Amino acid sequence: MAAPFPIPAVIPTRDLQEGDKITAGEINLLVMHTPGHTEGSISLHDRAAGILYSGDTLFQGAWGRTDLSGGDDAAMIASLARLATLDPATRVIPGHGHETRIGDESEWIARVVQSGALRMERR
Repeated sequence: MAAPFPIPAVIPTRDLQEGDKITAGEINLLVMHTPGHTEGSISLHDRAAGILYSGDTLFQGAWGRTDLSGGDDAAMIASLARLATLDPATRVIPGHGHETRIGDESEWIARVVQSGALRMERR
């Protein structure tokens, strides 16, 4: 989508990999590779604070789009299954939208994982 203003290119200083740690003051984040929305999607987990910054992988009641370039349904299902193993009390802060908790999302994630498809029957 085109923005009504120019957006300068972003050049990363380094690529983040699974298991990398990012420290900013008292904040310690663990990099979790959670592909599906894109090949390089990551989530950042602050275990001590009980927070997951899920980017565009996990939202309240939904998952990130997989129909764009780099999207992959099977990878998204595996990423959701992995995130569902975190402590149910973990707060989830998505890239946009409302925050949630892992435990609030675990039921529908289990249905998606069990079906092996990114579709859900609403109950």
